[in-house]
Amino acid sequence: MKIHQLSVTYLREQDRLLVRINTSDAEELRLWFTRRLMLELWPMMHKVLTDQLVGQESSITSGAADEDMKQMLADFRKQEFLQAADFDTPYNEQQARLPLGEEPLLVTDLAITHLAGSMVALEFHENPPGGDNPRSFRLELDPQLMQGFVHLVDQALTQASWNMPPRHRNVTAESPGKPRYLN
Repeated sequence: MKIHQLSVTYLREQDRLLVRINTSDAEELRLWFTRRLMLELWPMMHKVLTDQLVGQESSITSGAADEDMKQMLADFRKQEFLQAADFDTPYNEQQARLPLGEEPLLVTDLAITHLAGSMVALEFHENPPGGDNPRSFRLELDPQLMQGFVHLVDQALTQASWNMPPRHRNVTAESPGKPRYLN
């Protein structure tokens, strides 16, 4: 699936973030992110993005650079991507197909996997009580798309006023390569 557009909006009446993903195949995928999910996901998203950006630099990944140098490089790359990104084009509201259905998927479980070539896979799962009709899907994001996604989530979190923890805190994964977060 090739992503064409992303939208992240805070909806006060739901007290959730609505994530909408337009694909180049004229499909729209909809997700709900709750505050509880974002408490753990938000710092991890920033760490994964930093790892992606730093991983592209062979001189940095050799292990010779310290954490401050890595963070400075990541911040530079983030600004570079943001300047090239198109945040002015309105989100296309007219989608023909909703493969996950009309109701957004309530993300209860998320797996993040580092792939070859600085790509990251995000697997979103909805596991309703009783196990009735679980839904899921997977996105693969390059560093530029991940930066855009993180930027949109940051903007929505600012509107939500959820008092999120510092985004650059030290985050460790239970199993390297596949951190998981439950909602």
